[in-house]
Amino acid sequence: MENIFTFVLILVVLELFEAYMQRADTLYGVIEKLYVWYQKSIFAFFFIHPSFYFVLFVVVVTDILNVYMILILTFKIFDLFYKIELIKAIFIKQKVSGDLLAMLEWPIPSWFFLLGVTLYPPLLFYALM
Repeated sequence: MENIFTFVLILVVLELFEAYMQRADTLYGVIEKLYVWYQKSIFAFFFIHPSFYFVLFVVVVTDILNVYMILILTFKIFDLFYKIELIKAIFIKQKVSGDLLAMLEWPIPSWFFLLGVTLYPPLLFYALM
């Protein structure tokens, strides 16, 4: 039982780290920050998403792969590759529709970055119970 709380607490810390690293006023600002890491190396880009690797570690260590774990992994994989595709479209190909450009400039409330902290740790807790 104490391992469960340890894993959940570590995931909370990692999610807070990711929220801090990606914090910006608009979605364009988030993608711009991530593009800096992407320019350095794709490995640097993945390095600033440690919660994904931690969840994989938990799956291997606990040998638990239930619906909740699959949900966490699915959301995280979708998030990573969506960010990569946005980086490619905006900064590399430079082909972005007008509607997407308008959406990229919408302001993001500060609590939005804490959604990962409120979503993934409870899912991990349920997965490990």
